[in-house]
Amino acid sequence: MIPSDATLTEDGLKIEHKHGRVLLIACGALAREILDLKALNGWHHLDLTCLPAKYHLYPDKITDEVRKSVAKHRAAYDDIFVVYADCGTGGLLQAACDEMGVEMIAGPHCYSFFEGNDAFAAKQDAEFTSFYLTDFLVRQFDAFIWKPMGLDRHPDLRDMYFGNYEKLVYQAQTDDPDLTAKAEDCATRLGLAFERRFTGYGDLKTTLAKL
Repeated sequence: MIPSDATLTEDGLKIEHKHGRVLLIACGALAREILDLKALNGWHHLDLTCLPAKYHLYPDKITDEVRKSVAKHRAAYDDIFVVYADCGTGGLLQAACDEMGVEMIAGPHCYSFFEGNDAFAAKQDAEFTSFYLTDFLVRQFDAFIWKPMGLDRHPDLRDMYFGNYEKLVYQAQTDDPDLTAKAEDCATRLGLAFERRFTGYGDLKTTLAKL
């Protein structure tokens, strides 16, 4: 059993101190993968809290929301780890994490760390015209891509948005034939060639293992 104690804040809020535990503050788009890794590897010392996956669409919100989450949970944990890459924050999230004294996963975005940051960087120039989907984004393709970009209402916008892309790369975290079929359909809808690339959990797994 994990030892714990509790204190009261000035406003009477009871905070449970979880000694020896690490809190992961993660993007909601990574929740399933992190929970799977926790279960597969017996990482019972890792707790998870997620911010809304929709911040993928509004990266300017990520840094402030991570700050708030760290402030909310800091007193209860021995360590906090941020499971976001830069994710369009332009270095602001890394600067905030440095200031708060918490670590975060390395990489420009989840496509990179799922592939493995070194491997992704090595082929980046050759894949400049590739559009990436993960398991989460295949499942949520309509909610996170098709509808927010207005393609459900104005399909003629497809060529404007995707005319310079050549292929859709599905970075599969799991071997799921149904997801693969759905990913291939996404490529067809976008008018792109299709490639499935099994990445597994990439640097996400190796990074969390070090915790």
